[in-house]
Amino acid sequence: MNEQLKAEQIKQLLRRADSLFELKSVDENLFRAAGQVFPVYAAYETDYNGKEGYPDLLAQMRILRGELEKDGTLENRALFLDGLLGTTENVSPQLYEYYRELADMFKEVLRETMAQWGCEAAERLKKVVAHAAELHLLAEEKYQPEEKYQQEEAGAASEGVPCSGTAAEVKPVMVTARNAVIEIVDGGKYFAKAAYSIRVNGTEVLTADKTIVSLYDLKPDSDYNVEVFEGTAKKGGVRLRTAHEFVTLDVRRFGAKGDGVQDDTHAIQAAILACPGDSRVLIPAGIYRITSLFLKSHIRIELAEGAELKAFTDRERFPVFPGMLESYDEEEQYNLGSWEGNPLPMYTGIICGVDVEDVVIYGRGTINGNASKEDWWKNPKGYKDVFRPRLFFINGCRNVILQGVTCCNSPSWTLHPYFSNDLKFIDLNVLNPADSPNTDGCDPESCKNVDILGVRFSLGDDCIAVKSGKIYMGRKYKVPSENILIRQCLMENGHGAVTLGSEMAGGILNLTVEDCVFRHTDRGLRVKTRRGRGKDAVLNNIIFRNLELDHVMTPLVVNSFYFCDPDGKTSYVQSREPYPVDDRTPSIKKLVFEDMRCTNCHVAAAYFDGLPEQKIEEIVMRNISVSYAENPKCDVPAMSVGVPKSSRRGLYAHNVSKLTLDNVVIEGQDGEAYELDGVDRCEKNV
Repeated sequence: MNEQLKAEQIKQLLRRADSLFELKSVDENLFRAAGQVFPVYAAYETDYNGKEGYPDLLAQMRILRGELEKDGTLENRALFLDGLLGTTENVSPQLYEYYRELADMFKEVLRETMAQWGCEAAERLKKVVAHAAELHLLAEEKYQPEEKYQQEEAGAASEGVPCSGTAAEVKPVMVTARNAVIEIVDGGKYFAKAAYSIRVNGTEVLTADKTIVSLYDLKPDSDYNVEVFEGTAKKGGVRLRTAHEFVTLDVRRFGAKGDGVQDDTHAIQAAILACPGDSRVLIPAGIYRITSLFLKSHIRIELAEGAELKAFTDRERFPVFPGMLESYDEEEQYNLGSWEGNPLPMYTGIICGVDVEDVVIYGRGTINGNASKEDWWKNPKGYKDVFRPRLFFINGCRNVILQGVTCCNSPSWTLHPYFSNDLKFIDLNVLNPADSPNTDGCDPESCKNVDILGVRFSLGDDCIAVKSGKIYMGRKYKVPSENILIRQCLMENGHGAVTLGSEMAGGILNLTVEDCVFRHTDRGLRVKTRRGRGKDAVLNNIIFRNLELDHVMTPLVVNSFYFCDPDGKTSYVQSREPYPVDDRTPSIKKLVFEDMRCTNCHVAAAYFDGLPEQKIEEIVMRNISVSYAENPKCDVPAMSVGVPKSSRRGLYAHNVSKLTLDNVVIEGQDGEAYELDGVDRCEKNV
């Protein structure tokens, strides 16, 4: 951490410590000890005033923990927990080994407090618990108080007194200097179970009917109390503190006009390049015509309400990313451009980043690719030299957030993170016409640690398509897409809601889809693989749970014979006879589907087709109901040779080593509910 950032952090912590000293109801001796515990005090005195004799922070917390045995009032416990969170949140790099003990100490004291003080403690500690959740201290535990507390809670609720045990949980998702996102946890999937009034510091700012809610027009370095009401009843709340901001650069002061006519690319790019760290580039209301904008590290870009970045469609205006460049020593390669899993030349993205980190693009504005059938969507398969641009393309980037904005009319894939890690896509609208070609919503390719949260997709291809390169890229780099979490999303009108492949030669590991709604898509899960993808093309630990599917043609499809590429219909790819397992053979390991309600299905309940020489290792289906539309369409459940069209077909499983069916209810099918062929072991409890 550089000295400027460290000094600024200390200033912020001092302000926080000062606010605690305003409390008057706390035991004086304990309060004095808590003041010493605060990491800012010890850090500031030791590093800047050169004082000695301060024990390390963990030792201080242990001492203060012992003091609670002498005077464990609710006020003192609340203060201790707050001080402990401050220590945990701001622990210096050399003290990371203490984090686990600090977290365990927090959980222990919280349990004791809840057991002793019950509903009163719950109400008093809501902000502390929310802050702990933000620090991931409570990610694995649900605090269920003792019977005494549950009785008190019931009594309080009957009297109309809000209590955290019955309230909706409110979690912070992200906070910058100017905006924040919260999640209302009330059991809803994308849509909240009620229309909530959101109050910020006592003033109503919006009404929300979604579980993921964005807040704007905040000020830097400020404390906010966010409360969620249903009618007059408070359902929950969370406290937030916005981040520091050094300066705002308004693009109009750099020459951008936003009149829908002038090319504003250079003016906005100048503002981005001139923006110092921890600062904001502001794009106010207006229509800004652009080609490609290139990101830089450590900045925030806000698209204000009414702001639209509207792309030109003239090819000659766009730079080109070469597909692959050979290094000077002819030993390494530098890959920039990509098209469908191969290193091929492409026009640069409308928003483009290469090897940048710590970037947030947010706001209520729009990024409009402006594509149509008159330009980018005309003859979409006819490009041989340079391929269509993405709307948002990042390559080799880290810690990037795209939040709030509407992304529409993309020339090809809309959001394409490529060999990038630690990414968040939050509360977006990704909208393309239903007949637009190859306009996938979000395609993480060889990416790690990706969160897609509260996003609405409606487009002309797959809503989310997770990839890891075609044969060359997968074999050379062996970088899987892994640790991907998709939550609270709405996916409409696409070919597949969540697709894996078909370019997945590097593998896809640890993907979870939960609390989502799929509507009017061809398929829910769509696995596309085939012989030739290779031994590194491993799918494992794929989990779908707590989902609502309506008018999805076939909810679950695993297709090991996908007929893409020029050789897609050859006997090697399509033969149902076993081939030798070799370096070209992909594998599918464990897939889990649970708590899914599928209504108005059309073609089939599920279609699983594994390779005969390398069967799907395990499929678990639990608590799933399937019913069919009154007038179902007839189509193929999977795109491979020899698959017949069907309507109201049940569950088909072919070449599966282990299949578990636990409370899987299929109603209204034509023919058998379960067609099992080449399934070695089936555990059925339906």
